[in-house]
Amino acid sequence: MEYRNRREWVFADFDGVREGFANFASSSAEGKELRGNLYAAAKKPLRSVFGGRVFLLKVRVYEDFGEDAFEVTIDPAPKLDPAVAPSFTPKQGQYLAYIYNYTKIHRVAPAESDLERYFRVSPPSIHDMIKTLERNGLIERTPGKARSIRLMVNPEHLPKLE
Repeated sequence: MEYRNRREWVFADFDGVREGFANFASSSAEGKELRGNLYAAAKKPLRSVFGGRVFLLKVRVYEDFGEDAFEVTIDPAPKLDPAVAPSFTPKQGQYLAYIYNYTKIHRVAPAESDLERYFRVSPPSIHDMIKTLERNGLIERTPGKARSIRLMVNPEHLPKLE
């Protein structure tokens, strides 16, 4: 973080370019929340999706520079090994099994509304699950393109659709 104009700025190295991605007043609620998130990410890297690609955000805390000194790096997340069964929750497994079966039958990926009808949950719940599956590398999708979900899990690793 750097201090400029009585605001704190957070920069990250992204594809070899230093980018500013957040700024806030030091004493603001947003500033406190961001610092808390950065300290949490220092303990465990975060997976995030930018432009349809999954990245790992790694945070290093610089204790030598005093309080709240961070370095953030953003690297492409490693792809899942198709030979190894990935870990996912039973609920995630059902979503993955549905996506697989729907795509096999219709030759096109399901829309979020198809998932909503099948699982009988709200649109925000479906969207959150899709974002979680994508962030965990279990599916890929093309930003801005409808029905672009691609399963990244071998079908033999999927549970039976209930």
